[in-house]
Amino acid sequence: MQDVTLVGIDLGKRSFHLHGQDRHGKAVFRRKMNRKQLVEFFATFHVCTVVMEACAGAHHMARKLASMGHHVKLISPQFVRPFVKSNKNDFVDAEAICEAASRPSMRFVTPKTESQQMLSALHRVRESLVRDRTKTINQMHDFLLEFGISLPIGQAVITRLPAVLAEHLLLPRLIAILERLHAHFKYLSEQIRELDKELARQLADDEPAFCRYLASARSPQACWLPRSATASNTTAAGTSPHRSGWCHGNKAPAAKPTCSASANVATRISGVCSSSAHGPTCNGSRGRPVGSPFGFAPC
Repeated sequence: MQDVTLVGIDLGKRSFHLHGQDRHGKAVFRRKMNRKQLVEFFATFHVCTVVMEACAGAHHMARKLASMGHHVKLISPQFVRPFVKSNKNDFVDAEAICEAASRPSMRFVTPKTESQQMLSALHRVRESLVRDRTKTINQMHDFLLEFGISLPIGQAVITRLPAVLAEHLLLPRLIAILERLHAHFKYLSEQIRELDKELARQLADDEPAFCRYLASARSPQACWLPRSATASNTTAAGTSPHRSGWCHGNKAPAAKPTCSASANVATRISGVCSSSAHGPTCNGSRGRPVGSPFGFAPC
């Protein structure tokens, strides 16, 4: 077991399949464990490289194993699939993960922090509510069109739907259905506004840590954006449209860079990192550099 340098884990809801191999790629062990046994196993296991697919629960497990001192890597499932052999099973999947991780040109996924996962959850819930609101608006338009009433496109006319219904002679049951849909529309709009406020609070919580990290950065030529400020690829007003990955400024800046982040929650979140020492402002993109403790993305 001391020869094991790489362990591949096929994740599941309750059971986990492990494949361990040495530095020559020779299989050393195969085990099936539950969640509790897996944590206890790696708590006493010597430090090694642990590889998993970047799927549900992978980021949480990556943080837990990294806290034990192991080197954790995540691989996108699409890059593991070509290495799966015939007679596919969970142990074969774990072996394929090790095989994919041993490739020198393999690309890995950076494990997310809890703050990043929380922000992602907020965005997904908001997107779901927006889709439901759009579906509700379309239903009201369709029902009215079937009775010969054509309304302008957009939400403005839906917000004043009671006044529109009062101008037309419709069946009482149809009016009741439309009023129920309108109440659901108002509920969804209120929930979306609440999520917008929560996203703004999340960005405000991330900004102080980002400023402290930027002020203590060794390289004043490079600046980073908080991960929460990169949830959208929307280019902020006044920012550079390029996305080259890094912003380079003068080699001898006059002062330490300062940072500012702004939120446009109506279009999810976009952030701006500006510094007089760097010249033009820079626009954020997805991802974060290795070694960033706050999950900052290169701008």
